[in-house]
Amino acid sequence: MIRKAFIAPAAIIALALLAAPALAEPMKCSGEQKTCNTVCLKTINPALQAQCIANCHTRLNYCKQTGCWDNGTSRYCGLMRK
Repeated sequence: MIRKAFIAPAAIIALALLAAPALAEPMKCSGEQKTCNTVCLKTINPALQAQCIANCHTRLNYCKQTGCWDNGTSRYCGLMRK
């Protein structure tokens, strides 16, 4: 009888923990572009800043088409297209 009292709440907690990632909003390409632009704005040289922002825009277009963000050093996919 005591085991049943522990199994039911444990099962509910396990289901809640497994469902949590499914409820989380997936990362979006636009969010990655905002991060990219923020990094670019830290650059002091205006010419390099403009080139960096243009690269972020190119990466955004690629991400919208493929669902993958490529930041030059790593590539990850599964981003919601938006």
